[in-house]
Amino acid sequence: MTDKLLVLSTAGSESEARKIAQTLVQHRLAACVNIVPKIHSVYRWKGKVEQAEEYLLVIKTVKARKEEVRAAICELHSYQLPECIAIQVESGSAEYLKWVEDSL
Repeated sequence: MTDKLLVLSTAGSESEARKIAQTLVQHRLAACVNIVPKIHSVYRWKGKVEQAEEYLLVIKTVKARKEEVRAAICELHSYQLPECIAIQVESGSAEYLKWVEDSL
């Protein structure tokens, strides 16, 4: 197990996704953020089943930055309750994991 995390979030627009990604990388909260365009989300919100086109953010960071990443997402996001799910990275290439660490 490593101290590296993949944090998943979604955004309602490309510009919002880019703003979040840029801020996280600029402030060294993330080594990299992938933006996956135009995913179709189906979810329950306030008792109703909703659908939306969203942008998925795949954020590479470390455990020590998790709360800062969460706080930044909440601050920058237009959603009342933005997604912020952290998945621990079990393993990866040593060189890539070191690059993540060095980029933060």
